[in-house]
Amino acid sequence: MSVETGEKHKTIFLVEDNKADIRLIQEALKNSSVPYQVVTVRDGIDAMAYLRQEGEYADAPRPDLILLDLNLPKKDGREVLAEIKADPLLKRIPVVVLTTSKNEDDIFHSYDLHVNCYITKSRNLNQLFQIVKSIEDFWLSTVTLPSE
Repeated sequence: MSVETGEKHKTIFLVEDNKADIRLIQEALKNSSVPYQVVTVRDGIDAMAYLRQEGEYADAPRPDLILLDLNLPKKDGREVLAEIKADPLLKRIPVVVLTTSKNEDDIFHSYDLHVNCYITKSRNLNQLFQIVKSIEDFWLSTVTLPSE
């Protein structure tokens, strides 16, 4: 969690199954100027349970931003994106697909499902940190996000 600045804490919902990528993304966000918390789940089933506040996630905060990997176990990220954007209670939450896939079909399909942006993860550590920092700067500092 970043330093308290008096603002409402933002919730970044990271849906990622790769432990190394989770650690790197959390590390990249560590020096944020925006007060935030990162909540992570590692599969699509848990992602939807969290977003719908079901079971163990009954008291889960509504995320301000979703970082979604496409290649997830149990329920694919493409299915998760389709469910989010079809749900009137969830569809306004910005979703950034952050994935290793450069497949044109994945890119087109994600935008057809109304993803807010599609970013390919870099395997270069410095580039990945720069990508995550630019996501944070834009989505948590620059844009006006909808309230619940």
